[in-house]
Amino acid sequence: MEKELLQEDSQIIVIILIAIMVLLLMAVSLVLFFFFSRKKIIAAELEKANLEISYQKDLLHSTIEVQEEERKRIAQDLHDAISSKLNVVSLSTNFLIDGNLQEDEKDRTLQHILAVTTKTLESSRRLAHNLLPPILENFGLQAAIEELCDEFICSQKLQIDHNIVYTNLLSKNNELHIFRIIQELLNNSVRHGNATKVTLQMNEENEQVFIKYSDNGTGFDVESVNKNKGIGLKNIESRVDILDGELSYDSKIGKGATFNISTNTPKQ
Repeated sequence: MEKELLQEDSQIIVIILIAIMVLLLMAVSLVLFFFFSRKKIIAAELEKANLEISYQKDLLHSTIEVQEEERKRIAQDLHDAISSKLNVVSLSTNFLIDGNLQEDEKDRTLQHILAVTTKTLESSRRLAHNLLPPILENFGLQAAIEELCDEFICSQKLQIDHNIVYTNLLSKNNELHIFRIIQELLNNSVRHGNATKVTLQMNEENEQVFIKYSDNGTGFDVESVNKNKGIGLKNIESRVDILDGELSYDSKIGKGATFNISTNTPKQ
């Protein structure tokens, strides 16, 4: 009887020990599971942070590159449109000061100075307009885009079918970004796409601005462009990112290009 009780006690002790071992194994397994899971989560978060840093570096590099290209363009325009013409005025004025010209030569020189000065004033107004269109400041984004389209139409470079619906949703700075994006798209259609027709639609819904742009130009290979983006596309991407928006585009060689842009940036 006593022996049987001892055997039962031994069995209970063994069961208890086995239960304790199982619980310890489960506890260790849970600790290891949470440890490695946490490690994976941290690794994923680090990878995400590194990707974000890499993206921000690429965006900063693209923005700086675009800014430098803009500075070069402005400097070239200043040289071609203003500096060179002022040099002509200076030379012509020196001829007058020397006093060795006949009366008819003086008249021709004065007329030439007047003509060059008039062209220089026109060039300076055009440069100022390109830097910050007065109509954008005075009459808003819709009027500025419509005027931009009319300029391309009047130059007979493009036939533009445009429908702009906008009610002062964005801040002035963000409106300028939208204007520059559309300006860049039109320039690209003419310079690189050799397009003759463009369709531009812009509307707003739920405090978002939506832009759909398409042309009938030569198009491009999307995969190649994604690997080696030009200044124009980088400029557009940088501005869309500043607007906290989204950009998608599609194109095929010989079949034109389509761009879809949306912005989530409210008026500030």
